[in-house]
Amino acid sequence: MKPTLLILAAGMGSRFGGLKQVEPVGPNGEAIIDYTIFDAIRAGFGKVVFVIRESFADAFKEKFEAKLKGKIEVEYVFQELDNLPAGFQLPEDREKPWGTAHAILVAKDAIKEPFCAINADDFYGEKAYQVMADFLNNKVQEQTYSMIGYLLKNTLSEHGSVSRGICTVNKNDNLIKIVETTKIFKKNDAAVSVNEDGTETPLSGNEKASMNFWGFHPTIFSVLENKFVKFLETEIDKPKSEMYIPSVVFEMIQDQQVEVKVLEANSPWFGVTYQEDKPIVVDKINSLIKEGVYPEKLWN
Repeated sequence: MKPTLLILAAGMGSRFGGLKQVEPVGPNGEAIIDYTIFDAIRAGFGKVVFVIRESFADAFKEKFEAKLKGKIEVEYVFQELDNLPAGFQLPEDREKPWGTAHAILVAKDAIKEPFCAINADDFYGEKAYQVMADFLNNKVQEQTYSMIGYLLKNTLSEHGSVSRGICTVNKNDNLIKIVETTKIFKKNDAAVSVNEDGTETPLSGNEKASMNFWGFHPTIFSVLENKFVKFLETEIDKPKSEMYIPSVVFEMIQDQQVEVKVLEANSPWFGVTYQEDKPIVVDKINSLIKEGVYPEKLWN
């Protein structure tokens, strides 16, 4: 059975200002998601599942349905605030989604095979999908997940702070620790993270960063169901509290439920966090087209 690509696209892109998941960056109006799916098809993925809000459904179907027909199976699942387990009620003041772990959980009925989960607005590079497909086809197990690791300095924005999972990896390429770091700024050739009290922690830039490119066995859904119930029991009345997938995976590592292989892809990463990032992304895609990595018209 071919692996599935799960694209997390329910976020509104508040820092970007708009529905950046379908923002055109290619020469014929292609979005980053177009290049993502193109790479996944080349790597042998059999299905793509979009996690979106129901209000985005028409825009997504208009953008992707016709061009993907006959190339890869497509499904849509909806991450809505009121998509909660039995016994829980949505607080009136809740506006923020429940986080990336909840986004993955809402796909539980659409995915029965090994899968990878990625952000909609990140360009991960062709090689990353090949490396992940090999892992999902040959090495994934109930107790063995994976993550594509990137050098932190290659994932920063010139235009503001970014959030990254800073990883500690052992000599066997297993993930030991992941720290969700929310305010990282580029500083000269390195980086700093700004703490809540305003102090700065220097970073070399050579740290391994998680860009939310995870490889999972489908049994993770039952784990997420249990953990989401526990999360809601203590956090449901906190309007900004979210359940992040890196935190869930780290808990599972600590509890010795899984080991997570950090895979090297040596792929270029880039993304559109801010409007000012878009011209850089457009230039990089044009360069890859000139190098022959992608055709100029992606979906002939």
